[in-house]
Amino acid sequence: MQNSQKQTTDASPVHRAGSATTRSPDGIATASFWVEMLVEGNRDGDLTAMRAVLEPGAITRWHTHPEGQILYVLSGVGLAQRGDGPVEELRAGDCITFKAGERHWHGATPENTFSYISIQAVKDGSAATWLETVEQDGGSRP
Repeated sequence: MQNSQKQTTDASPVHRAGSATTRSPDGIATASFWVEMLVEGNRDGDLTAMRAVLEPGAITRWHTHPEGQILYVLSGVGLAQRGDGPVEELRAGDCITFKAGERHWHGATPENTFSYISIQAVKDGSAATWLETVEQDGGSRP
């Protein structure tokens, strides 16, 4: 008896942990951090996902995502701020979402590392737009 199920050959391979860990691109945070791309998309609607590990005090620049972002905290203690809103503390197990085009930043507290998984979709060839640095004089950051 023949198997009537067809085998698909276009399935994505299993991503092996640690197989694609690199430094973050220059200029997107106050210090470079470790990034492991889990899913890389480049067409509109494709998802990108990464695991990031930030050293104490490292924070991203203000930025937006054209289709929004989901950020799930794996370990450490982090901070995030949306627009002119309050700075929010993030801990392991927390999940924060940012709406499409919502201006925000996130990063590690001065005393702790911060590790998270972020998921965002591609639109017009990009998953993020990087903006200005976060003021460190107390205006935008604790």
